[in-house]
Amino acid sequence: MSEIEQPQIYLITPPEIELSRFPDTLARVLDSTEVACVRVALATRDEDRISRAADAVREVCYSRDIALVINEHVLLAERLGLDGVHLTDGARSVRKVRKELGDDAIVGSFCGTSRHDGMTAGETGADYVAFGPVAATPLGDGSLAERALFDWWSQMIEVPIVAEGALNEEIVRSLAPVTDFFGIGEEIWRAEDPVAQLKTLLAAMR
Repeated sequence: MSEIEQPQIYLITPPEIELSRFPDTLARVLDSTEVACVRVALATRDEDRISRAADAVREVCYSRDIALVINEHVLLAERLGLDGVHLTDGARSVRKVRKELGDDAIVGSFCGTSRHDGMTAGETGADYVAFGPVAATPLGDGSLAERALFDWWSQMIEVPIVAEGALNEEIVRSLAPVTDFFGIGEEIWRAEDPVAQLKTLLAAMR
């Protein structure tokens, strides 16, 4: 891959969405800066809640011509007319999902810290590979996607990569030269002013 320009923003919804408020907040964030893609990533497994949230988010995204994918739920992605799906099982289901959704759909794969899984996901049809977390978090097993992984990937592999999980200004500044996208979610939604917090992270990319 040639020298990477400033990474793009890949926005991830909070694990819980208040439908009376979140669409307005999302609209403000999307209007404040350029966003390449949004991912619906709810913690619930309730189909009705996921569908209603995805519908609301889709309305905000599509009126701004922004791609929308959903975590894991391949059938819902098709039924709701979304752009694609974000898989969380590494490379295991990429080939199958690519076949189901077709060439035009976005199929992304979260591969944790595994270079091997990332390469396999890319070879079997993933449009992008996400690695993370990139800093310490109480979730998971403590493994981190180190800068060296992004550095190697950016030089050797053409499949775009996403850095996500526990981002902060220091990490963003460090990874900006070696990643294509930053997957930003709770880092801004937890803040009192998500727009201001996003701008802070954007400033660290430059």
